[in-house]
Amino acid sequence: MKTAFRTHTCGALRAADEGTEATLSGWVNVVRDQGGVLFVDLRDRYGLTQVTFRGDKDPELLAAAEKVRPEWVLKVTGVVIPRPAEAANPNMATGSIELEATALEILAQADTPPFPLDDRGGEVSAGIRRQHRGLDLRRKRQTEFLAARAQIASTMRQHLESAGFIDIETPTLISSTPEGARDYLVPSRVHAGSFYALPQSPQLFKQLLMIGGQDRYYQFARCYRDEDLRADRQPEFTQVDLEASFVEEEDVFAILEPCVAELIETWRGEAIAQPFLRLPYAEAMERFGSDKPDLRNPLELVECTAEGAALGFKPFEMAAESGGMVKVLVGPGAASFSRKEIDGLEAVAKGMGAPGLAWSKIGEEKPTGPMARFLGGEAGEAFLAKIGAKVGDWFCCAAGDAALVYRILGSLRDTVARKLELVDESKNSVLWVTDFPLVEWNEEQGRFDAMHHPFTSPTDETAEVLLRAAAGDPIPPEQIGGLPSKAYDLVFNGSEIGGGSIRIHRADVQAAVFDLLKISPEEQEARFGWFVEALRFGTPPHGGLAFGFDRFVMSLLGEAGIQEVIAFPKTMTASDLLCRAPSPVGAEQLDELSLALSLPPADDS
Repeated sequence: MKTAFRTHTCGALRAADEGTEATLSGWVNVVRDQGGVLFVDLRDRYGLTQVTFRGDKDPELLAAAEKVRPEWVLKVTGVVIPRPAEAANPNMATGSIELEATALEILAQADTPPFPLDDRGGEVSAGIRRQHRGLDLRRKRQTEFLAARAQIASTMRQHLESAGFIDIETPTLISSTPEGARDYLVPSRVHAGSFYALPQSPQLFKQLLMIGGQDRYYQFARCYRDEDLRADRQPEFTQVDLEASFVEEEDVFAILEPCVAELIETWRGEAIAQPFLRLPYAEAMERFGSDKPDLRNPLELVECTAEGAALGFKPFEMAAESGGMVKVLVGPGAASFSRKEIDGLEAVAKGMGAPGLAWSKIGEEKPTGPMARFLGGEAGEAFLAKIGAKVGDWFCCAAGDAALVYRILGSLRDTVARKLELVDESKNSVLWVTDFPLVEWNEEQGRFDAMHHPFTSPTDETAEVLLRAAAGDPIPPEQIGGLPSKAYDLVFNGSEIGGGSIRIHRADVQAAVFDLLKISPEEQEARFGWFVEALRFGTPPHGGLAFGFDRFVMSLLGEAGIQEVIAFPKTMTASDLLCRAPSPVGAEQLDELSLALSLPPADDS
């Protein structure tokens, strides 16, 4: 670390360095004037060192030091001496020594920061911190997050490269091939009226690398999606993207599990057994109402369509008659929930599309709540026996088609478990969710969409069904949604941190999948023609996965949102408060790009 400005960093000096002349450079963290002795805590990314200016040894130096203020940038030379025993700070890595100053150079002065940069100032609003991100990054917490992120990235690189993967960059100005979210478009100056798109993932390029014989590829890829934001989502993000040739699902799992297990043990302090649990998608939905279940949560959904229909409750009867389902979530000991708490749970259910929430408390004498009057007699006893509800419990129900039921109860499962403090935050849950359906129904557009993307390989059995359909043997519509694929997700503590699949490597199977998705030959050519052509020239079986790196780091560090682990995050409205993006551009720039704006009228209300 020796440069023209320092011989050591502010976190390097120790008792063994006593008597050493050292030069440090950094920011003033705190100034303490003891009258004739001035203590300055000097800070850089590596730590803090206490620098002492003594008037009895150098009055002029002390007078110069008395002018400094927090966040000024200093270069200080001095001699390392031990601190008096009573002044030692065991909570500081350099707490057994101090630098007795012999020279001082003020490198830069600083205005008073808009918020304290140490822990003494309490919470600062996220907006103010984002607006002054350069200052915010000086804070110890943010510095530690970015250092941790770099270490996690280094570990992943080491594992992948030791397994034969090589780092290859793919383009970031590509053609638009929407994958479920809207593309960010970039107008071309040279090709007026045409646009590049920023990649949502390097999917087709990494498959092309396998076609090109590169065998094992990875990159830390910047990706972009123009979609609504939430705590674990940003418009631009980092994927650890990887692909390997001549692999099946278990080969991909075996490559990645040692890396993931090491990171969890390092950053979460728990050894994770390998191989990880494999949980089929259908089972995950049936038991937990989610394809990313947090298995630290012990609550499971109970199937009771027949028992529910027998209660005489019309919504349950209608669900059973229409081929839907009735499922129940039991909250053990949750009869203590107040009406306000239950109203909050009902709001969650309505937010997921439920018209209301059917629930009941199991009291000592009889059930209470909206479902209570349906729980008498043999049918009621059979229902309560099936769901396993006991005195002191609370339960809620959802009825209808599977997607709605799982959406409602999957969300309530997480909310109820946290209210009851059933989730053991000291433990960790990691698993593979496997055997995803190949397609899912798009109600809005009245057709099937790829559940992952159109290049996900169907299972061998599904592929045969699709090829027969392409030859004129149609698939019964009720069977299409259940066709399985070779897709998988990696789930960590209830977050999907990685998703991937074995890819289609046969041109005839790819064409059959396009047919199933009603992607016309013209659209295939326009969107994927270059890739489909390459697929015909000898493609190896291949597959891979993309980690959501920001989300994985967030989960490893126990943070609730990814903004803290990204150096320069956007807000929840996709705005950058630091550089004020997005922003208007001038007419001259628009003219160069052959663009004209048609803006909606301003809302003056």
